[in-house]
Amino acid sequence: MFNKQKKPYTDLLGKTNRIVEGTVIKGDIVSQADFRLDGELIGNFQSTGKLVIGPSGSVVGEVICNNADIEGKYDGTMQVMELLNVKAKARIHGQVTVGKLSVEPGADFSATCTMKPNVKKLMLTDGKEAQQKTS
Repeated sequence: MFNKQKKPYTDLLGKTNRIVEGTVIKGDIVSQADFRLDGELIGNFQSTGKLVIGPSGSVVGEVICNNADIEGKYDGTMQVMELLNVKAKARIHGQVTVGKLSVEPGADFSATCTMKPNVKKLMLTDGKEAQQKTS
């Protein structure tokens, strides 16, 4: 009558990674899930999910992700396939390639920005990227 199926442990947790304030990571992060960073990353970040850099978070390096919300500091090269949302307290410096861009008043957006709504990068299982044009 009641046929409940058990969910995998990771489904119960929501598949979101979090680096808390006061944590410093030197190296590269690769994740399939969403990621919230309130600490500091010195290195590269790659995800097929969403990256959130909180108000106390900072990243120096290259970022490749589908969506991003930036409220902290970022310096480097960023590729956001869909939407980059820059909050009022954010400071972004470097090169940015986005599908769509939203910048709140008060943000420090000192970056070279290229919008490419017709190109999506796909993450392959071997870590390489392939470009696919959408119509």
